[in-house]
Amino acid sequence: MALSLYDASIPGYLGMLKNLAAILDKAEAHAKANGVDPQTYLAARLAPDMHPLTNQIQIASDAAKGGAARLAGVTPPSMPDTETTWAEVKERVAKTIAFLETITREQIEAQDEARIIELPTPNRTLKFTAKDFLFQFSLPNFHFHVVTAYGLLRSQGVPIGKLDYLAAGQPQLLAA
Repeated sequence: MALSLYDASIPGYLGMLKNLAAILDKAEAHAKANGVDPQTYLAARLAPDMHPLTNQIQIASDAAKGGAARLAGVTPPSMPDTETTWAEVKERVAKTIAFLETITREQIEAQDEARIIELPTPNRTLKFTAKDFLFQFSLPNFHFHVVTAYGLLRSQGVPIGKLDYLAAGQPQLLAA
């Protein structure tokens, strides 16, 4: 059986966003338990020229919803990057999960995986087949921003580890 674009995208986006949501919950609890304002985490950066945590979450959300929408041939929901609070970034992740849960296997499989997906950037338009878009751009971009959010929280002392990144929001994966 061949791996479908649906199987390679939607379950992975959903799983990692659920893990991110669980990591954010752990980070918030850790901050409160240690007398740290969790808002300070939102401004954390690994380097001066990198986006802070808030933007990493927004971009991960955009990558998942935009990737899923392009694969399904639908318009992604608009989510302006206006989040400034802990509650708002957590809501952004929840809204992205809710959107992804509306994307069906049939929507993606009805599309030709060889069709061209154009991705406008400020300097040029990138062109991919749907399959190449998923594997060469969308998934790597999504994972980059999720792992960067994880790294930012680790750099702030949040006690999370590899299993949190891989499975915190998916308890069925942690079952003995």
